[in-house]
Amino acid sequence: MAPIASRSSSEPMTLPIVLKPDAVRDAVTRLATVQPGAHRVVSCYLKLEPRDKAHGKYLIKMKNRVRATLEALTRETLDRPVREQVAADLSRVLRYLEEPGRLPAARGIALFACEPLGLFEVFALPQVHRSRLGVTETPLIRELVALEEEVGTIAVAACDRMGARIFEVTAFDVAELPSLPALGASRAGRFHGERQAVRGGILAGGFGEHNYNNRIREEKQRHYARVAEQLYQLAQRQPLAGIVLAGVGVDAGAVVPHLHTSLHDLLLGVVRLNPKKVSLAEVREATLALREERERAWERSHADAVKENAPVGWAVIGIEPTLKALSRGQVRILLADGQAEDPRIDDAIEEALGQRAQVDVVYDQGARRGVHGLAALLRFRRGAR
Repeated sequence: MAPIASRSSSEPMTLPIVLKPDAVRDAVTRLATVQPGAHRVVSCYLKLEPRDKAHGKYLIKMKNRVRATLEALTRETLDRPVREQVAADLSRVLRYLEEPGRLPAARGIALFACEPLGLFEVFALPQVHRSRLGVTETPLIRELVALEEEVGTIAVAACDRMGARIFEVTAFDVAELPSLPALGASRAGRFHGERQAVRGGILAGGFGEHNYNNRIREEKQRHYARVAEQLYQLAQRQPLAGIVLAGVGVDAGAVVPHLHTSLHDLLLGVVRLNPKKVSLAEVREATLALREERERAWERSHADAVKENAPVGWAVIGIEPTLKALSRGQVRILLADGQAEDPRIDDAIEEALGQRAQVDVVYDQGARRGVHGLAALLRFRRGAR
């Protein structure tokens, strides 16, 4: 996650500016210090997945949310200057999103605007649980705060037989650690036995080929074992949220058999990247896309568990029962329908994030029909019904 714009004037910036992780945390700290007052802060979380960007679908949904928000404001007892301020800030947010060139190369974006406070902050996010638009006295930043902890640190090892590049991917950034060259790696190429042996005046092309191939194979295995050891040492120094292996051809997953048993549960999968040519941005995008793919698969399996086990009492389905469980602090996993428009779903997500609960959006169509807005897996049975 990285802020891509910060602006105090009434006009959004034309081009995004990528800042460093420390700047992200500073921006979140500034948002956290905003105090309630006569003003209102516009908070917007928006999904930017490929299906959302197709044909400007994200912008159509955003305009509908802005229209609904303006209609809701007319029913509130707000002073006219405050309503005009909110309308102006909503217009600023829309103008920013109307330019495709301003959108980050990420799967989500968060925007916060309040003209009286000179506030216009934009963050590129690796994921957004649910697209939503809120107008409140203080910024809705719980999702930002929880995101770094939720994504954690993912170690990436991009290998070939000559070396390995090690990366750390977080919600904020991607960093490359010192590389790991292969020790004593033989020069790659085909075996040329005719240059090595002559028997009875005749070239013996196959002489020594078996030993040559064995040596190459052993060098590879020693190298992959060193990469696995490097990942193990990295996991000992800091907690890892996942491990991703990368490479081309058979080298992509060659480290898997050498991983320490304690690391197998952390393995998210294997992606195809050229270790010599891959950029930091490509590593981050591939890693977060793989993480999201695993999350979606996990959500689908747990959504099925919710539907199958709700009648026995350890899971609840429906907005009212889920809100009641949230108020008791019972919710372990919250499943939300990303298409439902009930504002209570946004409130539930904010409440769950405040409780450090795990929040997931269900994309599976069958699961969505069974969820009825909200569903939850509970921490314990007592009081679940």
